[in-house]
Amino acid sequence: MPTKRTTPDLILIILTLTLLAVGLTMVYSASAVWAEYKFNDSFFFAKRQMLFAVVGIVAMFFIMNVDYWTWRTWAKVIIIACFVLLILVLIPGIGNERNGSRSWIGVGAFSIQPSEFMKLAMISFLAKFLSEKQKLITSFKKGLVPSLGLVFLAFGLIMLQPDLGTGTVMVGTCIVMIFVAGARIRHFAFLGLLGLAGFAALVFSAPYRMKRITSFLDPWEDPLGSGFQIIQSLYAIGPGGLFGLGLGQSRQKFFYLPEPQTDFIFAILSEELGFIGGSFVILLFALLLWRGVRIALGAPDLYGSFLAVGIVAMIAIQVMINIGVVTGLMPVTGITLPFLSYGGSSLTLMLLAIGVLLNISRYSRF
Repeated sequence: MPTKRTTPDLILIILTLTLLAVGLTMVYSASAVWAEYKFNDSFFFAKRQMLFAVVGIVAMFFIMNVDYWTWRTWAKVIIIACFVLLILVLIPGIGNERNGSRSWIGVGAFSIQPSEFMKLAMISFLAKFLSEKQKLITSFKKGLVPSLGLVFLAFGLIMLQPDLGTGTVMVGTCIVMIFVAGARIRHFAFLGLLGLAGFAALVFSAPYRMKRITSFLDPWEDPLGSGFQIIQSLYAIGPGGLFGLGLGQSRQKFFYLPEPQTDFIFAILSEELGFIGGSFVILLFALLLWRGVRIALGAPDLYGSFLAVGIVAMIAIQVMINIGVVTGLMPVTGITLPFLSYGGSSLTLMLLAIGVLLNISRYSRF
């Protein structure tokens, strides 16, 4: 267990808090009209996001001072607890259904999304497995299959909700971790073919997923149905131009783009702050990921390195998918933009993950 602890990565803290500040500002700007109409309170979403931000920041600084080796000790217990929550959320009366997905468990006036916390639990458990069994990872039967077996069990439970977006981020993150650990390319090629077949089966098994694919290829085929969100998102980004329409001046948030404070918040940001504002946010994410990679490379042990790689991969994949969807480069799927989109579970999870990364930075040699 590492013993020599230094100060955490100050640049990472600044980048995280800057993204969070941008997110809180944009959540209010994007949601004010809808919140006033639905709840008679333009600050409804902003106040809740602020509450989760405060809780998340406190948790981040607390976790920053908890030795990351602790998560290795409790990895099995944490992942079992998350599996229990994934099962409970599927039970009517316990799990709450929203927009056709049973992904939330109500806690008083708020709700939590177990699949979000499963992502971090899986990263910690897989980092433990890979650090202990790295020599076996080149073996298909002894290394690759056991490491992916648990991942796809969790993915299956998440798909029963269904929540393809969160499941995709989790699987993608774990594949990056396994690849970094030294798995053979030919094994990935074989699994990639199986994955494509499985993805095709998932798409064809649900008509709404097939519509999302066709609307991605040609959103104007069904402009008032499956192509509606992509079209309205592009209508927001286009007029933003270089400098944007001005903070708070979005037109698309006036009931054109559905619930713009969540998955499509980057479209409103681009409309109000333009290409410059959107590029600034992407630059912040790029710098944050760069700091994460440096921390992973300098970690004093394999567990810390794999844990940092998993956190960085999770954030990177989520950012790429969200912005890809918003800009029409990927089919629509429900993925939040880290630190910016409205959502208590997502925001808390991301700040917890940064807290773990900051603790690893206290031992990293960089």
